[in-house]
Amino acid sequence: MSESEQAARLASLREMPTLPAPKLVTIGVYGSDEASFFAALQQAGVDTFVDIRSRRGLRGAAYAFANSQRLQARLAELGIRYSHRPELAPSSQTRGQQAVADKAAKTAKRQRSVLDPAFAAAYRQERLAGFDSRQFIADLGPEARVVALFCVEREPAACHRSLLATRLQRDLGLLVEHLIVDETNME
Repeated sequence: MSESEQAARLASLREMPTLPAPKLVTIGVYGSDEASFFAALQQAGVDTFVDIRSRRGLRGAAYAFANSQRLQARLAELGIRYSHRPELAPSSQTRGQQAVADKAAKTAKRQRSVLDPAFAAAYRQERLAGFDSRQFIADLGPEARVVALFCVEREPAACHRSLLATRLQRDLGLLVEHLIVDETNME
């Protein structure tokens, strides 16, 4: 980016209206059931749900509620706005790097507890290098007070949503809470 482009970008950022900062939560679906998943969203006060998966389907009956159409219908019933942001999902190539690391560690995707450093670096480069945190929040609109970033992994540290949440927290000072849901803690 040239100096004049950088100056123009900074000027446009200064002109953007300041929106109230929403609270940010992250949530995955693995390890939860339908009732506990939606109860966690409601208990957190989520009003805006941002799906950052590239593919919005899951295999198996246990997680069918998180497939796109069913998920969107249930969120609508709860009065939670849905947004799909596939440009924030890791590319196939980057996911492949994580798959290689998982295979080398003999760890199934659903049991992974942390991201491989090479995956994290690749994700930051391909998705977050040009990411505009203020614009992301502005695009959600002023009614976004509690925003959930959603992907599938149970553990936030095992999912790219934690990298995005960290970036938003760093850039905007947002409060972040990682929801870890299972049937036993949702009584």
